[in-house]
Amino acid sequence: MAKIIRHRFLLRNMLCDCCLKLIRYVFEQQQITVVKAKLGEVELSFDAALYKVEDLEEIFTELGFEPIEDKETELVEEMKRVVIELVHHTTYNAMVRNSDFIVGKFNLSYQHLSTVFSKREHITLEKYIILQRIEKVKELIQLDELSLSEIAYMMGYSSVQYLSTQFRKITGYSVTDYKALPEKERKGAR
Repeated sequence: MAKIIRHRFLLRNMLCDCCLKLIRYVFEQQQITVVKAKLGEVELSFDAALYKVEDLEEIFTELGFEPIEDKETELVEEMKRVVIELVHHTTYNAMVRNSDFIVGKFNLSYQHLSTVFSKREHITLEKYIILQRIEKVKELIQLDELSLSEIAYMMGYSSVQYLSTQFRKITGYSVTDYKALPEKERKGAR
């Protein structure tokens, strides 16, 4: 008789809907039920006679999703998801400061959140937000539906010049040079 157990996994590097689709596909191929899946968290139901938790953690690791073992790492991953939500999945509102948006999601001081983030990721939280904003700008440039002025306004830059300066500083390319590249470089949201 099968002994079905449920286990919740907290995972790093799970930052888009494609990750959820991959996990559902892989585990369904193994006859493992995905009970709940959201970015950074997956609950599985499986036969304990066939699988151990360690086996499933190994599958996650092979897929590029590292199991989270401690509270600070869990907090950092949640901060990343909040930043990605702010920059990539909502209408960016320049009137709402990044720090206010993030603090509103955690009920912790920005100083504490920033300190934990910097300690774990070796960059500041503000730098991470800037990197995500530049990735979103790259996406908008590739779509070629908005002018640079519209992109600057949409992404909360005070001017096209400020956007262009930050874009060059982060990517090494001017916006014009980036547009001309045959293969445009983009990094996944991480």
